[in-house]
Amino acid sequence: MYQPTCLLNEWMKENNELVNKLKQYGGRDTLSRDQNQNRLRWCSSEFHKLLRKIQGVPPLADGTHLELSVAFNACVCTIAQSQFTDAELHITQAIQRALQATEGDLHPVASDLPAFWKSVLKSLGNTALNSCLLHLLCLQWAVWLATCRLKTIQQFEVDLFSLVETVCAGGEDDRGSKFIGRSSDTPLLVTEPRKLAEFLQICTSITQGAERLAEGLSSEALSGLQKATSLSAPRALAAYVHHLSGSCFARMSCPQMALQCYRKALETDSRCVCALYQSMLIYRQLGNTQAEIQALRLLHSTLLLPSASVPVQADVHPLNPSLLLCSQSLNSQLSVPSALSVLHNLALKCVLHERVSEGVEYYLDLLASLHSEDPHGARTKTLTDMQDHLTDYAKDTPLPGLPQIYLEAGAAILMARRPFDCMALCNEVISTTVELLPERLVLEDPEERSESGTRDVGAEGVDKEAVLLWTGAAYLLLGHCHTHLKDWKQAVTHYTRCINLLVKVHFKKKGFQPQIPSADMVVKQGTNLCILQRLKGLSLAGRGISFTQMDKLKEALRDLLLSVQAFPECVGAELWCGEVLWRLGRKHEAAACWEKSWITKSPVEDLPLYLRELQSGPSLDSTELRQRIQELGPV
Repeated sequence: MYQPTCLLNEWMKENNELVNKLKQYGGRDTLSRDQNQNRLRWCSSEFHKLLRKIQGVPPLADGTHLELSVAFNACVCTIAQSQFTDAELHITQAIQRALQATEGDLHPVASDLPAFWKSVLKSLGNTALNSCLLHLLCLQWAVWLATCRLKTIQQFEVDLFSLVETVCAGGEDDRGSKFIGRSSDTPLLVTEPRKLAEFLQICTSITQGAERLAEGLSSEALSGLQKATSLSAPRALAAYVHHLSGSCFARMSCPQMALQCYRKALETDSRCVCALYQSMLIYRQLGNTQAEIQALRLLHSTLLLPSASVPVQADVHPLNPSLLLCSQSLNSQLSVPSALSVLHNLALKCVLHERVSEGVEYYLDLLASLHSEDPHGARTKTLTDMQDHLTDYAKDTPLPGLPQIYLEAGAAILMARRPFDCMALCNEVISTTVELLPERLVLEDPEERSESGTRDVGAEGVDKEAVLLWTGAAYLLLGHCHTHLKDWKQAVTHYTRCINLLVKVHFKKKGFQPQIPSADMVVKQGTNLCILQRLKGLSLAGRGISFTQMDKLKEALRDLLLSVQAFPECVGAELWCGEVLWRLGRKHEAAACWEKSWITKSPVEDLPLYLRELQSGPSLDSTELRQRIQELGPV
């Protein structure tokens, strides 16, 4: 069957008009994402209509170059819409027709695609269709990359990188190197093959580097990434190469080299927030708190910029990196916490490192942000609402529960000597938790419970342990507030409420009956049992100190001794226990208490801010106490 030249010319003209129209739309920066997607769908539909027209007649050599070019354009649009299976099907169908047209053998699509491609390139590699085949191979490479078939790419790596050299050196047939333009006698392409090949090479290097990092092959990953630094790449991708190189150095215990790479990444592309985040982690590892806080502040402000959430674009229209850089290992390397999580970290870090007023402002900003993002624009009424409120905002690095953030903020505000503001936050927590408090609670051995995977969850879907501990902590902070105000009676009332909650809790160890928790039990740091013991110790200490100020020394001594028993690391309880003993005339016992309190205690790690000893109430002068001991003399 003879294919008229005029028909080929008509199809050529239709292809070139579509390409130029796509170029015209692509130059409009004002198009929204939906408009771009609609434009892409329309172009894809039109290219596939044209491809079906061409494939509606038997394949002949005269039209093969045009058919492969139209197939390339159609498949670029298909891949850009993540329709990878369809793209592979169209690519292989077009190649089969090309083989038929050149009177070659029909090659069925094998399950081993690299072998299929090698066979095809061997059959048509030295013909005038070589350039078109290389272009389609680029698209096949893109599909492999987008579907994370890295082993297939590795099998074919020599051929693919040879392809890049050939395309970039201009060794392909001249007719295949035409890009978007005005030529009417050559089929135009929607994207420049040279840029596409370079783009695929850099994306492959980035993905392979991330995979090797995940496998623990840091040196091998670094070697490949260093080679990639010489590749031509958009700024965003070049920044990713520097970022991953920094991660390699970090894994190899070379923090200063890692920081240099992260700095290069940021200099290359200021939107590379993952490099800024990893820099912060390095500063934390090195113990450089000031640099860590500065990095957290900069990271938070950067995450608030609109550009931080815009997907990285590359000059390879219409493909972009987010389409091809999709491996789980890479996503893990490039992930950063949410802006709210960073703000919480910043607030906590400032408070813990004696920048209390600054930390308080960050906590207030955090609470304001959480409430401003409330879709209902109203105060959350239930604890379940308070917990669910955070779900959408910190998926990568979860924030603590909202009641816990209230308590942390309250503790920080009290440290800044603003007791009334602290009271408001504590009352907010109590109002949402008090109705959900259990009548009795049994804590299981943490190891035993981790094996069973069970927790005590109420009908409202709320963890009863968390409810009780949050409410207890709120009463504890209220007691601290009244201590700060020297309202000793109210302080005793709130400390007592905290203690009354905690006596509802029993501890059950495998093979034993539930019993009241005590300090001699093995308490793993950070568990609810550990938190319970600290709450009990701090509330007893607070009440004992308040009784001391009210001259109820017997009640004070009782509570302070119980506090030391429940929480031996409580320095304040031991100091005030000594003070009470001194007032009761038991001066040598008092001296022993004071000397014991000055022994260096093991640092407390990974516990909430509101479970630390707050210096908000009356204090004792260690110099004066030492002078008393000296005057007392030996026993």
